[in-house]
Amino acid sequence: MSRLRERYKKEVIPGLMKLYGYRNVMQIPRLEKLVLNIGLGEAIQNAKAIEAAENDLVAISGQHPVITRAKKSIAAFKLRTGMPIGLKVTLRGERMYEFFDKLVNAVLSRRREFQGVPRNAFDGRGNYTLGLNEQIVFPEVDYDKVDKIRGLEISVVTTAKTDEEGRHLLELLGMPFSKD
Repeated sequence: MSRLRERYKKEVIPGLMKLYGYRNVMQIPRLEKLVLNIGLGEAIQNAKAIEAAENDLVAISGQHPVITRAKKSIAAFKLRTGMPIGLKVTLRGERMYEFFDKLVNAVLSRRREFQGVPRNAFDGRGNYTLGLNEQIVFPEVDYDKVDKIRGLEISVVTTAKTDEEGRHLLELLGMPFSKD
């Protein structure tokens, strides 16, 4: 069992039960899944971009990504329906806890001038989305083999009903929110 899952059982569950007065353990918010997404607008001109981003995403997540395709045609961007424009990976279970632990304890602290992640990136239902400007902050990505610095979006989906519950859950799991 991962370190983070044990922490959830030993610290987070009692903390949230006390804070919100839950009567049943099943009411307590928990992590449901993590979705990692790379948008590749450059894939329209450069077909090799998807291959390079796929290698990075496999290294970061330990799981094979799914290609996301355009839903609509947009003439201004030379985009047609069905063209590949991104990659995504959904992590659940043990892999999700391992990745979240690595993200909080190793990756975020490696960012330059890190002051904490923004507190206001919740969606109104307790889910949190974090954008990273570069994939090279992950220790698994070999800097010498990177063809281009790409952004990465990480969505943390929880079972929390409100943003406040989701924020408390992520704080207790170790997410370093900014102090503002």
